Amino acid sequence: MSRTGSYILMLEEPESGRRIPIVIGEHEAHSILIAKGMVPTGRPMTHKLMVDMMDSYGISLSSASIDRVADGIFYATLHTTDGFNNKDIDSRTTDAVTLALLCGAPLYVAESVLEECGTAATPVQKVPEVQTIESLEQELLRCEENEDYERAAEIQERIEKLRNG
Repeated sequence: MSRTGSYILMLEEPESGRRIPIVIGEHEAHSILIAKGMVPTGRPMTHKLMVDMMDSYGISLSSASIDRVADGIFYATLHTTDGFNNKDIDSRTTDAVTLALLCGAPLYVAESVLEECGTAATPVQKVPEVQTIESLEQELLRCEENEDYERAAEIQERIEKLRNG
């Protein structure tokens, strides 16, 4: 989260480590966290609904790409197929990232975008993962199954702190 209340989506090129910071809103950041499995939901949210609809019609996401940037706005494309026909669909960048995560599809960034917006690889302070009580309880069960009681006690302590505010 930035000082202005916006969020920064940081994409990193695996080979060179170049990074592209993209300013996104709170709702978009939340959708990406849901897609990464970091925020549980009781019912399917919009992006999951889209994936389920695509699956029911035999459409898959081959890849997503961030193709260009103009006036600080990133433009993306969803590359879909039904096995016979390929369709490219204009997309908001955050929707492309979220759907790529949910579908396990690759996300590509055009070299021109990397050149214009990419920053050199520098150490970035790791942001702690968002942990919910539910995810901590699952981790607690794994620790107990593995008889790692010391770690289980630490997790139990964190759960209590979250519950008690």
